[in-house]
Amino acid sequence: MHVPIKQYYGLLSKYLRPQRSQVLALSLLILAAIGLRLANPQILRTFIDTATESGPREVLLRLAALFFAIAVFTQGLSVAATYVGETVAWTATNALRLDLLEHTLQLDPTFHKDYTPGQLIERIDGDVATLSNFFSRFTIDVVGNGILVMGILGLLFREDWRIGLPILGFAVVTLVLLVWIRKLAVPHWTKYRALSAEFFGFLGEHIAGREDIRGNGAEEHVMRRFFGFVQSMFPVRLRSSLGGYGMWMANVGLFAFGHAVAFGVGASLWRSAMITIGTVYLVFHYTELLRGPISELRTQITDLQRAEAGIRRIRALLSTESCLANGGSASLPRGPLALAFEHVSFAYETARSEANGPPKESPRVTALHDVAFEVDPGSVLGLLGRTGSGKSTLARMLVRFYEPQQGVVRVGGRSVRDVQLCDLRRAVRKVPQEVQLFRATIRDNVRLFDPSITDAQVLQALAQLGLRDWVARLPLGLDTMLAGDGGGLSAGQAQLIALARAFLADPGLVILDEASSRLDPATELLLEHAVDRLLEGRTAIVIAHRLSTVERADQILILDDGRVVEFGAREDLLGNQDSRLRRLLRTGLAEVLA
Repeated sequence: MHVPIKQYYGLLSKYLRPQRSQVLALSLLILAAIGLRLANPQILRTFIDTATESGPREVLLRLAALFFAIAVFTQGLSVAATYVGETVAWTATNALRLDLLEHTLQLDPTFHKDYTPGQLIERIDGDVATLSNFFSRFTIDVVGNGILVMGILGLLFREDWRIGLPILGFAVVTLVLLVWIRKLAVPHWTKYRALSAEFFGFLGEHIAGREDIRGNGAEEHVMRRFFGFVQSMFPVRLRSSLGGYGMWMANVGLFAFGHAVAFGVGASLWRSAMITIGTVYLVFHYTELLRGPISELRTQITDLQRAEAGIRRIRALLSTESCLANGGSASLPRGPLALAFEHVSFAYETARSEANGPPKESPRVTALHDVAFEVDPGSVLGLLGRTGSGKSTLARMLVRFYEPQQGVVRVGGRSVRDVQLCDLRRAVRKVPQEVQLFRATIRDNVRLFDPSITDAQVLQALAQLGLRDWVARLPLGLDTMLAGDGGGLSAGQAQLIALARAFLADPGLVILDEASSRLDPATELLLEHAVDRLLEGRTAIVIAHRLSTVERADQILILDDGRVVEFGAREDLLGNQDSRLRRLLRTGLAEVLA
């Protein structure tokens, strides 16, 4: 096997250990069914021999009733085993999905830049779905079917070695051939899973951007890419499927040969009066009974092909480590936080595609260069600059989405590297322009699904921001359902919810990416009041897009091409006729910063 056995065992033991009682019950059910399947042919042989010898009718009726009862009971055991197996599979795979999702959420944005949401959905759900049978019945069925095969061969050898030996040869040749065919398909399944993940990423990305695609007439480009994906996936899927079909065709041919062997051996011994006609049927029935476990082994091997590819990709995802260490033991104080950039430089890596193989060194795009400034606790910093000047990158450094290649970022007098990520992101909250709303109630959107936050706390936060009356006017108040894309809310109303989220966290530093260009007049005044209330008693960085925001700032920082071109107190810069800020105000801030 390409994947070591210990990796299979590691996954099985981790996710099946909490279900020891269910796995034991499943094992007992399968083993009991195996015993009954071995017993029923013996009853049939006795029935045939008794009938041939004109035995008592009462004996025949008892044998028939016993055969029927065992058959029904065996089916009941199979139903119970299926139920328990599916329960074990869902519990195990859901636990694995949870671990993968939690691990993925902890990875740094560099990872998420390389993989689209659709790719991650396929990695977290699609790959895990291939392991459903692996977790529930694979090991038990392989062992159980192995026991069934050994039991059949043992019983045939007990009848006569001349019966057991050819059937043993048939079983060995069949299994060896099926295992050999299995090896041919695994590389193709692995490649197909990677292409499938990239395809789902493409679908998710373009479905999300459907309005821009239709509005700009890009349908033909999208369809060309779609057909390109389909054309590249088809031959890989074909080759991987042929491996499974090859096992099926080999299985049919081999069992036709096996039946011929069973009939030949049985007929030969019967003509020599060495066995009864009932034993001839027994040989045929046991040979036919081999079809079940060997066919199931073939199915399990086919599932193992998919599972092997899935396990590789799951282990690769779990082994991916965040570029951001989780920090040290330093803690941040409550209240407004000082912040400082000490000669910080940073460059982004270009995105990579999963289908291109192992990660390679990527060229970097400079975003910040030797940025240095300090902000006192409780001050408001107005951050200005053209699009692409580095404003958003600077904000991401403060919540430690990225690590600077040079320099140190300090919050509350401590390097962000020395603070636990959860503590840092509790103390520093970013309110983005594009607010992510979820298909949930206003309550859950404000508290971000944290059940420890009560309705009273939510309403108090809304009231302090001046938003309680706005929520009260909604059809169901806090129970009003929102669409996943924020349908039914204006951009300004979405910003109000984002501000309430930040207020509930009570951070010491707020980063506000002011979305003035997206405000509607009905909520602009309400939003301004909410922003003023949120910034009270807190340090703030406001990425400014209009004059009123600049007037709110105590200090101004202007970036251009990732460099600090001006920094100082707002009043001082306004009093300097040659300052960059003064020139911006004269030429029109909104126009210059577009």
